[in-house]
Amino acid sequence: MSIYFDHAATTKVLQEAAQSALLAMTEQYGNPSSRHRFGTDASKKLSEDRSKVAAALNCLSEEILFTSGGTEANNWASFIAEKMNHRRGKHIITTQIEHSSVLDPIASFEAKGYEVTRLAPDRNGYISVEQVKEALRPDTIFVSMMLVNNETGTILPIAETAQLLRDAKSPALFHCDAVQAFLKIPFSPKELDVDFLSISAHKIGATKGCGALYVKKGHKISPMILGGGQEHGLRSGTEATAQIAAFATASQIGASSLSTRHEHMTNLKAYALEQLQAEIKQLVVVSSGDAPHVCAISLPGYPSEMLVRDLSDRDIFVSSGSACHKGKPSHVFAALKLPPRVLMGVLRLSFSAENTTQEVDLLCTALKEIVANRIPVKA
Repeated sequence: MSIYFDHAATTKVLQEAAQSALLAMTEQYGNPSSRHRFGTDASKKLSEDRSKVAAALNCLSEEILFTSGGTEANNWASFIAEKMNHRRGKHIITTQIEHSSVLDPIASFEAKGYEVTRLAPDRNGYISVEQVKEALRPDTIFVSMMLVNNETGTILPIAETAQLLRDAKSPALFHCDAVQAFLKIPFSPKELDVDFLSISAHKIGATKGCGALYVKKGHKISPMILGGGQEHGLRSGTEATAQIAAFATASQIGASSLSTRHEHMTNLKAYALEQLQAEIKQLVVVSSGDAPHVCAISLPGYPSEMLVRDLSDRDIFVSSGSACHKGKPSHVFAALKLPPRVLMGVLRLSFSAENTTQEVDLLCTALKEIVANRIPVKA
């Protein structure tokens, strides 16, 4: 039996979502830009799927632009904001714990002469609205902050930051990476009052290669890709109708079951942290996480990559951080300024509504065996 505790990296595709993708590939495979009935039927289906994703996000369908994933959505939002606001100033605010698909575009702006303030988290992974207030300047043109951190599970003060920007009458455009928040915690772009917001399909039980960028109604933005004029002329190229169909179905299912899944994952994570601390005395909780599905622990002195491999040999799958790091040290955990031995042994656990307490018990047993049979090393 395989035990999968890496749902922040990706999720299994729901059967219903897979069926929607299959139908789009084998029966509803018309090009939405074609003018014959097969094409217009595909266009109608695309509009319906857009409406389903928008409904799950509680926004207008015209505010949803489909992308190849969260990375593209984060990149697009960053480049849009810089292009829209570059005449108003040369200062950007973000955090040290953003996804690299936000940090790297902002670093490219810095290379062009922008000044960037990267807010540091506290030991528990939090950024405060007071930090944003201290960093905010009249020439700040862009603020990007994630809602749920993908490695610690902490929730950042998005709505409070939006209120701060309004109160200060700041011209800054505000982007939120909500990839780890979408259908994990309740929120809407309107409640957060952001200009741009990114979500991803494969984090919610749909296929890889699909995501969306929310753009607040009224913003006139520049195209991401030029060509045939798809996505309201903003992202040309034939739409990925199969992936979008799966995304829409998973969004619809996720929205209808959010409260029950939230409760299950919250209780399961609490059980996991309680059992792990009771069974493994040297274990350190790096972050218990605010979101229901993510937490971080450490076995000081036991290299995380070794722990991941040893658990994998037992068919238990966890992460040493974001899958996007590909084995490189996590900049998020490094930003927490953990003691070297604690940083060495960090693991991220991320749950789904399908995980069970029995699986948690097997994880505890496996970690106890590994600790008993491995000699800790010095940092």
